[in-house]
Amino acid sequence: MALDRMDHAILDVLKRDGRMTATELAGRVGLSASACSRRIKRLEDVGVITGYGAAINEAARARGLTVVVFVSLHSQTEEFLSAFERAVQRCENVVEGYLLSGPFDYSLRVLARDVGDYERIHKEQLSRLPGVSRMQSNFALRKVVG
Repeated sequence: MALDRMDHAILDVLKRDGRMTATELAGRVGLSASACSRRIKRLEDVGVITGYGAAINEAARARGLTVVVFVSLHSQTEEFLSAFERAVQRCENVVEGYLLSGPFDYSLRVLARDVGDYERIHKEQLSRLPGVSRMQSNFALRKVVG
């Protein structure tokens, strides 16, 4: 499905405030409420909009330390990749993960209370994931986008 300028405008506004009513959204993008509602429904039906969620202040939730972890596996066979992906999905502190090209196989975004908590997560969870041969942890200093 090709998205037009109006679809992109709707998505940009919804990304900033997913709780906005269709009437409020319509006023922001210059459509009638009914036309805006139809476009939102179409974007949901074709899978462009996959859900709605809340923006969480992780520091207030006592998970204010963000660590980006790059992971290399012993092998890149489908068996190794699948086993790793199944296991990492069960790690509650891993909130985002990507299969990569380049020198590392995966990038994980991990949330922890503090450095000591991350050390525990690293020792008890990440280092025990199947197929892991190497990890590089990078501590985020502050969020600049998103």
